[in-house]
Amino acid sequence: MTMNDQPNRPHQPYDGYAPYGQQPQAWPGQGHQGYEDPQAAQQYTQQWQGQTWETQNHQPVPAQAPDPETAILTPQSPPRRPPAPAGADAAGTGYGPATVGGNTRVTDAQRARAEGRSPVIEPGMQPAALTALLGLLLAGAAAVGTYALLVPLVVLQAATAAGWFRLNGMWPARQGIALGFAGALAADAALLVSGRSPAAILGTIGVWVLLALVLQLRSHADPDERMYGLMATVAASALAIVAGGYLAAAADAVTVGAVAVAAAVLARALPLPTPASVVVSLLAAAGAGIVAGPVTGLGTSGALLGAGAAACALIGHRVASYDYPSRFVHFTAGVALPLAAAAPAVYVLGRALA
Repeated sequence: MTMNDQPNRPHQPYDGYAPYGQQPQAWPGQGHQGYEDPQAAQQYTQQWQGQTWETQNHQPVPAQAPDPETAILTPQSPPRRPPAPAGADAAGTGYGPATVGGNTRVTDAQRARAEGRSPVIEPGMQPAALTALLGLLLAGAAAVGTYALLVPLVVLQAATAAGWFRLNGMWPARQGIALGFAGALAADAALLVSGRSPAAILGTIGVWVLLALVLQLRSHADPDERMYGLMATVAASALAIVAGGYLAAAADAVTVGAVAVAAAVLARALPLPTPASVVVSLLAAAGAGIVAGPVTGLGTSGALLGAGAAACALIGHRVASYDYPSRFVHFTAGVALPLAAAAPAVYVLGRALA
């Protein structure tokens, strides 16, 4: 009797083993000597007419000790956990909620915007005091001579290059910092060789832009990353080179402008509302220019030079405060950018008011 003659019996897959206590039976057409007739074997081929084995419809096997002889072991997948709520880990890990594509790092600036807070953190009094100290060193060194001015100027240029990269979230970025600082040194050397001509600053900026472009084209990073690195390198180099404008400006203008920037930054760090703080800073810079003007020979026009230098310095101060900077940013870019941004105003106003 074949399997087609038994419609009421459930079909079981043949596992190749006979039940316990029974001897395996030979198929019809198979002799006692192990010889198998091909035609007879084809005649008695099994025909399956039941439902197929659907693995997806089986229920999970209960967690119990299986029989080592009869049980079928199936792998159990871990239960899925529901996604975390939106603010579950906001205070702990610093990561955002679970998403299908994976968790992404939430920066301090993004969290501040999400919470309705400003992403701007001003450097504060300690960086302002360092800026004032560096400004007074520039003012005193300019009164001594050109080569004395180089010492605080080099410090200013190094802090500008390093702080700009960290302000843009690129760290350590040693090659970019070294390239920007090297451009500043090249500009200083060109200024000394050319008799402090401002054309040396413009020429050095042009050469360093081409050099940064060539170096980024040789990089194996992604195109977006290379473009971001190029912009950061060019900006850091340009700011560090522009700070050399103190070397190109007249000594009296450097003295008045550096003192005015020192007064403006200290006044800006006072705990006042932002509009009032800006007005107080400009007035403090103008007052410092009035005091330093007669000493240097600029007279009352030192007030205009001091106010102009302070306006540029406040722009640099604002840039160093943006996007939740760290303490390293505050003590590099926060110290250097106000003085570096004021260098062009010191040069231009110094020549116009001389």
